Amino acid sequence: MTSNPHDFVNYDESKVFPYSLEDPLVFADGRKVASPAEWQARRREILDIFASKMYGREPPPPEALQVELVEEGTEFAGFAIRRQYRIRFRADGTGPYLDWLVLIPNRVQGNAAIAGDDGRATCENKGKVPVILFLNYRGNHALLSSPEVIIPDNVWSHAEQSRQDGTHSLRPEMRGAERNTSFRYTFPIEVMLARGYAVMSCCYCQVSPDVEVRNGDPLDLAWTGVFDLWKDQPTDAPDRITTLGAWAWALSRGLDLAERIPEIDATRAVATGCSRLGKTALIAGARDERFAVTVPNQTGGGGAPLNKRFFGETIATEQFSFPHWFCPAYFEYAGRESELPFDQHLFLSCIAPRGLLVEGFDMDWFDTKGEFLACRAASPAWEFLGTPGLPTADFPENYSTAAIGKRLGYVRRGGQHGLSAYDWLWMMDFADGVFASR
Repeated sequence: MTSNPHDFVNYDESKVFPYSLEDPLVFADGRKVASPAEWQARRREILDIFASKMYGREPPPPEALQVELVEEGTEFAGFAIRRQYRIRFRADGTGPYLDWLVLIPNRVQGNAAIAGDDGRATCENKGKVPVILFLNYRGNHALLSSPEVIIPDNVWSHAEQSRQDGTHSLRPEMRGAERNTSFRYTFPIEVMLARGYAVMSCCYCQVSPDVEVRNGDPLDLAWTGVFDLWKDQPTDAPDRITTLGAWAWALSRGLDLAERIPEIDATRAVATGCSRLGKTALIAGARDERFAVTVPNQTGGGGAPLNKRFFGETIATEQFSFPHWFCPAYFEYAGRESELPFDQHLFLSCIAPRGLLVEGFDMDWFDTKGEFLACRAASPAWEFLGTPGLPTADFPENYSTAAIGKRLGYVRRGGQHGLSAYDWLWMMDFADGVFASR
C-alpha cells in the first residue's frame, strides 16, 4: 500500500456505502433458526465465519494451567485483599507465563478481613463476589502505588519506546501512574471494590507485544509471548491466530484463575477493556460463554461498529498500522467493505442472551452511530431467546442511558478517549441488573 489510508477516511454520512445486513437468525444456507435450541448451531456458524475471515482461529486451550500465588497483602487501608498470581501453561512449567493482579473486597455483604493461621490476611466469605476482568496497557504496577506489585521482566511494550536507555521494558516510574485522576484512563478500583466487585488485571503486552508498523517496530515481535505455545500454527495462514485473539485468550485464562479463587463467583464475571482492548473484551465475551457480562468500550473499527458503513476507522487503516490484529483474509476486503459477507452485528449477537453493553466515544473515528446500528441489528437474537433486546429509543445523545436495556445496551459520551468514571459506573449498574435478573 503506497499511500496512507488515513488520508482517505470518510466522515460524511452522505457518503456511507449502501449496504445490507445478514439476519442473525438465518443460517448461511438460508434456513431460519427454528427454536432457541438451534441457536447454538447458528452461533457456532457465526463464530466460525469470523474465525476464518476476521479474527483468526481461536487459540487452542492450554496444555496445563499451573497457578502460583507469588504475593499477598492488603490494599486501600485494609479494605481489600491483594493477591498476585503467576499462570503457566505447560505441564513442565516452562515457556510463557502471565502475571495477574487480583483485588478482593473484604467488606461486602458481611465479609470481613481476618488473619489466617499463617498470619496472612484472608476474607471471611459470607457470599462470593462477582469479578471484573480486563487487560491493562502499562503493567499491573501502573494500577496501584504499592511497591509490592510485580513489574514483569518478560515484557516488550511500544508504549515505553521513549525510555532514555532505548529499551521497551516496563518502567518502574509508572508505578501508580494510572491512579492519577487527570490521566485519560481512570481506574476507580476503590469504587469497584466498594460496589462489591473483585478486580483482576494483566498487562496485555505480556500476552503478546503490540507493535505499530508506522513506528517501525518489528512485526515479528507480535508473534512472541504466548505465541510460543503455538509454534505449530503458521502466522502467514489466511486464518492465522491473531494478537486480538491471543489477548482474548488471555482474558479467558484469567477467568480460569477466577474459578480457582474461593472468594470469587466466576459465574458473575464481567469482561471489559478500552479501544484495542475493547475489541479484545468483545472477542472474549463472544467466544467464551462463561463471561456473564461483556462491556467493550470505545472499540473503533473492527470492534462493535458496522464495517459496511465505511465510516471512520476502516479495514485499510487497520491493515496499515496493525496488521497483526486481524487475519490476512480480512484485509482482502479493504476498500470493499460493502462486499463483506458478514458484519459486526452478527458477532455481537453471539453474546446473546448474556449481558452486552457497548460503550461508545463521540468521535467520528470511532463511528458511534455504527455501534448503535450494530446493536440494533443484533437485538433480535436476544428477543428470540426470550430476553429483552435493545430499548426502542433512537440513537441516544451523549450521556443518555435511554438505550441501556436489561441484557443489551448502548451508551456514549464525549470527553477524552479512554476510560472515565462514567464508563465504570454504567458498566457496574448494567452488570448488577444482569446478575439480579438471572
